[in-house]
This record gives sequence, C-alpha cells and structure tokens, in this order.
Amino acid sequence: MALINLKNIKVGFGSPLLLDGIDLQIEKGERVCLVGRNGAGKSTFMKVISGSLEPDGGDISRLPGIKVSMLQQEVPTGLDGTVFDVITSGIGDVNALMNRYHAALKALEEGIDAMAELEAAHHDLERTGCWQATQRVEEIISRLSLPANANFSELSGGYKRRALLGRALAASPDLLLLDEPTNHLDIESITWLEEFLLGYNGTLLFVTHDRMLQQRLSTRIIELDRGSLHNWQCDYKSYVERKDALLENEAKMNALFDKKLSEEEAWLRQGVKARRTRNEGRVRALLDMRKDRAERRALEGSANLKATESDISGRLVIEAKKVSFSYDSESAIAPAIKEFSTVIMRGDKVGVIGPNGSGKTTLLKLLLGQLNPDSGTVRLGSRLDIAYFDQLRAALDGEKTVQDNIAEGNDQVIINGRPRHVIGYLQDFLFTPSRARTPVKALSGGERNRLLLAKLFCKPSNLLVMDEPTNDLDSDTLDLLEELLAGYSGTVLLVSHDRAFLNNVVTSTIVFEEGGLNEYIGGYDDWLRQRSVKNPVKAEGASKQERQKKGKPAKLSYKEEKERQELPARIEALEAKHLEISAALADTELYKQGGQKAAEVKAKMDEADLLLKGLYARWEELEAKSSAD
Repeated sequence: MALINLKNIKVGFGSPLLLDGIDLQIEKGERVCLVGRNGAGKSTFMKVISGSLEPDGGDISRLPGIKVSMLQQEVPTGLDGTVFDVITSGIGDVNALMNRYHAALKALEEGIDAMAELEAAHHDLERTGCWQATQRVEEIISRLSLPANANFSELSGGYKRRALLGRALAASPDLLLLDEPTNHLDIESITWLEEFLLGYNGTLLFVTHDRMLQQRLSTRIIELDRGSLHNWQCDYKSYVERKDALLENEAKMNALFDKKLSEEEAWLRQGVKARRTRNEGRVRALLDMRKDRAERRALEGSANLKATESDISGRLVIEAKKVSFSYDSESAIAPAIKEFSTVIMRGDKVGVIGPNGSGKTTLLKLLLGQLNPDSGTVRLGSRLDIAYFDQLRAALDGEKTVQDNIAEGNDQVIINGRPRHVIGYLQDFLFTPSRARTPVKALSGGERNRLLLAKLFCKPSNLLVMDEPTNDLDSDTLDLLEELLAGYSGTVLLVSHDRAFLNNVVTSTIVFEEGGLNEYIGGYDDWLRQRSVKNPVKAEGASKQERQKKGKPAKLSYKEEKERQELPARIEALEAKHLEISAALADTELYKQGGQKAAEVKAKMDEADLLLKGLYARWEELEAKSSAD
C-alpha cells in the first residue's frame, strides 16, 4: 500500500485553480523530486500533503500511523528555546523524558530515594530510542554548524532555516517533506545533506532548484505545470531532455489546432451554408473547439534576461597583492583574509567558494575597494563600470513598488542607450503589469531575486559582481542566467553555493580552505579534482624562494637564456591576439551568428588568458633566476 494517496485534489486562490484535479501516490522508499516554476504551487502542494492545508476538493488517504515531517520555506513564529531544544522538539517526548531522567539523578544526589523513577525513565528512554535520537541531534547540529545553546529567536534567518532543517531531519519520519532545503546552506553543508539523504531509510519528497542535488537524489520526478501534475519515471537529466521534446510537440499540436479552428471560424462566417441541417454536427464540433481553446492554459513565458554592457574596460581589472583583513585585528581571532594575491583580467569569470561566515562577501568588498585592507594593496583597472548583486537585497526598497525600484518614479528606463517603458521591461522578468505595481515587501523570494536582476541589468556594466544570485530562482531562470553570463563580454565575480551553476559559468575559482585562500582553474568539479594538488605557479615560486634562502641559486642554462630573450615578443604577440578576440566578443554581430559561434570565440579567449598567465609566470621566474646569476 502507498504511504499516501491523493485523488482529484483541487486548491484555488482565484481562477485558474492552482491545483486542478491532481492525483499522486507515493510509495515507501521513494525519493521524489517536485519541480515547477516559481508560483506554480509547489509549496501549497507540499502543505496539502503534510496536512497543514486542507484542499478545496478531492480525497487524501494516508497509511495508518504514518509519521510526516516537513521543512517549510517560511520560518514559523513563536518558536522559543535553544537551538538544541528546537531540534529535539521534532522527535516528540525526548525533552520531557530527558528532563525526567535528570530530575531523578538530581534527587539521588540530594539523598532522595528516586532509584525506581530513574530506572523507569532510563527504560522509557531506551524503549523510545531517545538515547540514539539525542546522539543524532548532536551530529546534525555539528554537521549544520549550528550553535546548540544559542536562543533560536536571536538567530539570523539563514540559521533559523538550518535549525528547522535539523528539526525535520531529527524526527526520522516515514515521509520527509523538504521545501528548498539548500537555501542558505554552504557547499560543505549541501554535500553533507546530499550524502545524508542518500542514506536516509525513509521516504522523501523534496523541492529544490539545486540541479546537482536533483540529479543525484531523485528516483522519480513529478512536475507541477499549469495546475496539473505530470509523472516522469527518470532522473533529472532525462526529465529535462524529455520535457523539452514534449513542449516542442505541444507547440506543434497547438499550432495545428489553432489553424483548424481558424479555418472552421472562417467557414461559419459564410452564413447560410453553415446553418444547414447536414452541417449541424460541424457547428457543434466548432463550439467544442472554442471551449477547448478557451480552457487551454498557456505556458508561462520565460524571462528575457539581457545585461546592458558599457564600453570595454582596461585589460587589467583587479590586482591584489598580499592583502590581509580582519574585522577585529586586536583580538586573537584569525583574519578573514591573510596575504592573498590575485590578478583578474578582462573577461575572467571568477567564482568564490567557501563556508558561510568565511569571508566571501568581505573578499568582494576588498577587491572592489569598498573596504581598506589591514595590509597589502588592491589596484582597480581603468574604465570600470561595476554592477553589484547583493545577497541581502539591500538595493531594494521594500516600501516602494516594483516599478519604482527600477525607474525611481519615472515611466521609462534607458536600456542599451534607448528609452523603454518600465512595464514592458519588467515583463521580460515575468512581472505582469499588476505585479509591477505591487510593493516589494509583498514579493516572494524568487520574485525579489528576479527584480534585483532587472535592476542590475538595466545599469551599463563591464564588471558584474554577484553575491548569491541563484537563491529562490527556478531552473528555467537559472538556465537563462547561465546563458547570459556565458555570453557576457565583461568580467564576472560570482559567489555561489550552486555547484552546477559554478560549473557552467566560471573559468576559475577562489576557494576559502584550511590554510587560507587558494586559486584553481575551472569550476566546482575542477576544484574537487585539483584541491589535493599544489598550485603549480605557487609551487614554482616556493621552490625559487627556497633556493634563494639556501644561497644556492640555479643559473640559467643556454636554452633558458634563449627562452628568456624570446618571451617578450611571444607575450606581445599573444596580447595583440587577445585584443583581437576581445574586440570580436564586444561586436554584437557575433551573437547574431548563434550561441555556438560566440562560445567558440569565448573558448579562444579563455585559452589565450591561460597562455598569457603561463607566459607571465615563466618570464618572472626566468628574470628572477637571471638576477640571481
């Protein structure tokens, strides 16, 4: 028997219905991923399954005695106590039993005969599995990096969600419902959660926009689309391929239907011939076609993300030399950043990876000159136009409407040098005219992120700085954002915990690790492959310094001396090629030839960047060696 069985479920907050006659069975041991666009009704559907929301119609049957636990997107009000208390509250009577056990112990210490009560409490703790549950709570608190004794009410929103995730996990329910469990988690916590859920013995229904988690975890995909639920017996990658084919076929069938309807409408307008007795059946068929067309729910359009690019920047964008920074330099707390050096060139797309609280946002502010380092220097390149995406959404005024946040009370915005009506521009980001007049404080998390993107992309830029831009965005919008950044001819600095997003966008990463900041070529998967190997450039520099310290500098060979003399010309030629490729990427005609052509030119740019960095490093090494001679 299925754990839960839903038949003809209907929920509506107006017309059309949010859930329109939905059927679903969830079997024991399944890991079901629920997908759908922002606003499709996924959270509402999860609440119906959990029992916290009664549907307007339909039947729900649950296996007798089934235990269901849910992590919601919203943080509930009125939760008191420590983090440990909140998490253990999901287990049931564990707090009461533990208090009973400790009270009996205290009574014995005070000379009161409470041995029978102590034994009874101990027996109940063993019988209900509370000893093991307490150990599980401690492990979860450790893995989620939570302050066990902190008051829950004093935590930030992100830490509150972590604690609520811990409460849902600690309950070990038969059916675990997770609504966006990775929001506000860093990569280390996400990978731990992924492994935990892969080994979870219960049944799982989850909503997430983390595509890597979807691919690894799901055994079945269910999709909520225009009020209907569709079942896909496959992994996430196969679902995406099959869904694209289905939408293409649906568009063709709709086009054929609309053509036939148009022909029948033209026939009916002929008048007398259409009303003859022998044609009454054709008229009735036409009326049915009209009804079917009226009831068709059109697929919501995709966002149209386009960044407004300014003039090309200088070749050097940012240079940092031995930068250190701490918010409390007089304390014993280790600096957030210590003696970090980097060079970021025009066209680089750099990802920043690290645990929550490690200093990723601080690093961005240092690199942008918004914070002064305690030591070291930061040099910004020329002709920089910076657009900053703030994870705290500080650029948005919650009291103002959506359109006023973009246009500051005006009717138009300037996009690529041309005026455009603000309502039309916001429709590119899926805001209807009525939604554009809504105060920002009434928007969902996904809508606020889309609005921040709209505000960001209407500003001309050649350096995009994005701090956690992927939170709350649906998969379709994520794909479009990836395409935009891949085709962006400027420079990108990106902080993200979305592993697939990092893989698809960045060309290098700066990672907060034990021992400090390290740089790697490529995205998230490339970092995993390289992190156990020393950075070749740093290794060369270290060996050179060791030789100098030992007073045994190695002299240049004839071959090395010849290479040293030839390197400036090679570097100059490669720089000229780099400028040609930059000009090609800045030419709008390139993008009219299709995404494949732009990707090929971008690949040449990346290759030239890597070669240049290698030649610079080699030239510096040979120069240092020559000086030592």
